[in-house]
Amino acid sequence: MCLAIPGKIVEISDTDRNSASVDVLGVRRRVDLGLLEDDKPVTGDWVLIHVGFAMSKISEQDAIDQMRTLAMLGETEAALQEVQGYGLHDQEDKRPNERPAASAMPQAE
Repeated sequence: MCLAIPGKIVEISDTDRNSASVDVLGVRRRVDLGLLEDDKPVTGDWVLIHVGFAMSKISEQDAIDQMRTLAMLGETEAALQEVQGYGLHDQEDKRPNERPAASAMPQAE
């Protein structure tokens, strides 16, 4: 199944403005921001990610809704596997020995 997964931008590279570190359920990976040239995200923005590319900016509420939908469909693990499979291994999991819990999902304020 092809998944579009919400992630929060935690850092944009100083050397490559099209590369950002994104947090998805406690896993951080580099993603390419090149498809968002017309509406560049900034640190703290939420993006919808597919195969290592940020496809669009989304609101935090949309990110919450998307993660809840993935959880209801039982696809949270598949989403996490997809993020880990991007092949951009310069980042490490923040939770190397744990599966992210539902509490790792973004929460509405």
